[in-house]
Amino acid sequence: MSIGDIKVQAIINPISGVGSKRKIPRMLERVCEEKGCPLSVAFTEYPGHASELTRKALEEGYTCIIAVGGDGTVNEIAKTMLHSDAVLGIIPKGSGNGLARELHIPMDVKRAVDVLTKGHVSVIDACEANGRVFFCTCGVGFDAKVSESFAQEKHRGSLTYIKNTIEEYLNYKPEPYELIVDNQTIKEKAFLVACGNASQYGNNAFIAPHANIKDGKMDITILSPFTPLDIAPLAIQLFTKQIDRNSKIKVMKAKNVSIIRQHSGLMHLDGDPVMAESRIDISVMSKSLRVITPEIVSLTEGMKNMFDDFTRYFENKLPTFLNRNLL
Repeated sequence: MSIGDIKVQAIINPISGVGSKRKIPRMLERVCEEKGCPLSVAFTEYPGHASELTRKALEEGYTCIIAVGGDGTVNEIAKTMLHSDAVLGIIPKGSGNGLARELHIPMDVKRAVDVLTKGHVSVIDACEANGRVFFCTCGVGFDAKVSESFAQEKHRGSLTYIKNTIEEYLNYKPEPYELIVDNQTIKEKAFLVACGNASQYGNNAFIAPHANIKDGKMDITILSPFTPLDIAPLAIQLFTKQIDRNSKIKVMKAKNVSIIRQHSGLMHLDGDPVMAESRIDISVMSKSLRVITPEIVSLTEGMKNMFDDFTRYFENKLPTFLNRNLL
């Protein structure tokens, strides 16, 4: 399925992420003119507006809704489209772009538009945490606190995330949790508990390297208390899809999980920090969203090379960065 077969609504967040979005409407207009399909373009004006525009588009019979923005914009639109016949398209223009990266949608606008014209439809899972929808990850503990501080940053990216992680570590205390994982009870004292429908938070930070957004299950990652000496290995493994190899990490798969803590507090949903109750019930909504993705989602040889370069960069540069900020 391509956008040439459907009625298209583009929803653009003009202030998300970095870089101008001025040329995107015309790019989409040219493609839709060539394919002979109608296009409407709308711009968000306030939080929650993307959901309102999506509901209106669905009521008016639009069959493809293109989200142009970051994770927040994509989440607003996608959760409104759940269980519908409409198809989501993504042009990533945020700082993390977690869902787009998970689905191998290019970060380059022209290539992302090309995916819309040539891509095919994938049906993916979504998840719900106490009635709130997320698509990539949710978590409690240390990563929720990091998400809160990261959300307040003017400049975001991998190194900013690592900086915030170090700063929060210096004051954070691990908490006791009771987990009910598919009816099995587990008690752990942990720095964080993360539930991954997808493999990463965003920014190529892979908290659940083997999570599959189409398998009807979550990957539960538990990080045990760790020392300052563990920070560099954990950070490197987080960005090189190897964190599950760390001895401080426990991973399990589940369709349902309940996280019970001693008091209410922060939880993050796709990197967005929110307050939540002391008990959080999380479940998978299998095959609930249709998304246009590249036809081949496995890594090509060129992408493998790029990933290797990325890995070498962190192996060479990250220890120096950590030493400067930790000592």
